[in-house]
Amino acid sequence: MATTATSSYSTHLFQTNASPDKYRGAVVEDLQLPPAFALPSTEAISRAIELAYERDFSQIPVLDRNRKPLGYVDVAQLKQRWEAGQASPDDSVSNYMTKFKRSSSEPYTIITPMTSLSDLEKFLQENLFAIVTDYDRKFVLGVATAQDLENFVTRRGL
Repeated sequence: MATTATSSYSTHLFQTNASPDKYRGAVVEDLQLPPAFALPSTEAISRAIELAYERDFSQIPVLDRNRKPLGYVDVAQLKQRWEAGQASPDDSVSNYMTKFKRSSSEPYTIITPMTSLSDLEKFLQENLFAIVTDYDRKFVLGVATAQDLENFVTRRGL
């Protein structure tokens, strides 16, 4: 995932020059992503599912009280557990989230609005989505998926 280490560990910024660049130098900002939507770790799963369907999101980042990403909730999986009676509507999303790996052996990959789409594409080859943050990782700005890249290519006729 986009968050794999705390700030005390090293960070890695994608800075490769893939040639040729099928995205013609476009960056994450060019995807025109909707504003970020994230849940506090204490949010009830019933509310999380409701909000996800209102916004048509399949994965939602989960934040701690300081708004740092802890992990994410897979909405379809969460709904399935609820319907199977394996989760109560009042349970906290933190009980069902997939936690981001945080270790010095797996550095945090920073995806910002200025990250190239070529680098984002490489990141998404190994991850379901990317959390777009400011460089200092103080704010979650958006979530980018492979579908967002496909939509960009279609819109631009690349």
